Amino acid sequence: MESTLFKNAALLDPHKDELLETRDVLVENGLVKEVSDRPLQSASARTIDLKGKTLMPGLIDLHVHVIAVQLNLAQQVHMPNVLVTLRSVPLMKGMLRRGFTTVRDAGGANAPHKQAVESGLAAGPRLFVAGRALSPTGGHGDMRSRSDYIGASAPCGCCVRVGALSRVADGVDEVRRAAREELQMGADHLKIMASGGVASPTDPVGAYGFAEDEVRAIVDEARARHTYVMAHAYTADAIARVVRWGVRTIEHGNLIDAPTAKLMAETGTYVVPTLVTYEALASEGAQYGLAEESVAKIEDVRDAGKRSLEIFRDAGVKMGFGTDLLGPSQRLQSDEFLIRADVLGAAAAIRSATLVGAEVLGMPEKLGCIAPGAWADMIVVDGNPFKDIACLTGQGERIPLVMKGGKIEFDELAR
Repeated sequence: MESTLFKNAALLDPHKDELLETRDVLVENGLVKEVSDRPLQSASARTIDLKGKTLMPGLIDLHVHVIAVQLNLAQQVHMPNVLVTLRSVPLMKGMLRRGFTTVRDAGGANAPHKQAVESGLAAGPRLFVAGRALSPTGGHGDMRSRSDYIGASAPCGCCVRVGALSRVADGVDEVRRAAREELQMGADHLKIMASGGVASPTDPVGAYGFAEDEVRAIVDEARARHTYVMAHAYTADAIARVVRWGVRTIEHGNLIDAPTAKLMAETGTYVVPTLVTYEALASEGAQYGLAEESVAKIEDVRDAGKRSLEIFRDAGVKMGFGTDLLGPSQRLQSDEFLIRADVLGAAAAIRSATLVGAEVLGMPEKLGCIAPGAWADMIVVDGNPFKDIACLTGQGERIPLVMKGGKIEFDELAR
């Protein structure tokens, strides 16, 4: 693999609040070999003089759906598999171009998506996938419209539907089997629906998801494979239930309260807010086909979003960076930085997409940092994100170079 020597970089270390001026970074065999405040030399490496541009770790988005190719997820379930697959390819490429070198898929993507990226068949971020999320009947992952019966033609757990982000299972035996099947098919972690949601047609946001014995069974299966469970949950009650039962990360969490946030901090549970998706759904959801029932539920969680950041911060809950965008709205991925920075400051927003993301994925020494031994996932930025976080937004216009695993994926420095 080609070696690269970055010279004269302004290095962004997420542990600090200011850039480190004039650093050299040597990359060999896909890893960071050396970081120095003195000039480095390498006869075999390609040398790139950054002339004061910012070099920082690749970004981590902990809540994406690479196969969410449209906003109306209920309709997407019935789309031809090949069409969903092909439409997911430019979505993954767009994430990488925006500087997200690692993403955690929160339902839908599976091992073949990882294989496509790792083999070079498709350009995209490093993927950690949940397979299909697990939902009870009538829960957030049940995309069937209201009916007086459940037809035999409804998508079942064994159906091969690439467009299905979730599967329905009820009772301890069923959820154990579903969890084991998703893990067998290559899931890196498991996702459950622990409350109602916006994009699903029949469940109120405040509804509970699985019962205690079901959640404990799923957590048990995840731990048996040395992994963890992430849970979609909005209300304080729904969050507290699953935190006590062993869930490791809470997704969204808009309707949190202080006592529940304290419980999360005491148990070491992470939260992954996804505030940009509510802005997108409110402004263009109906335009892009979001169901009327879902549009009506947006305001239930949108207004509470920014306040939730303050509650989590004050309680000491670690917050990862997530977006949860669907279809064409995925282009707004980096706007989450603006929302976070407005409440928490730029440094905290950057740490959520680097250090905290790496912790959640269990790889703090490999991801989210530029240090000897870490994977060489890094981006070059025109500007100082600590002072102007907007330089991380858009479609990569101010990110002229993206490197993943030591390979330069995009390079516009010469232009």
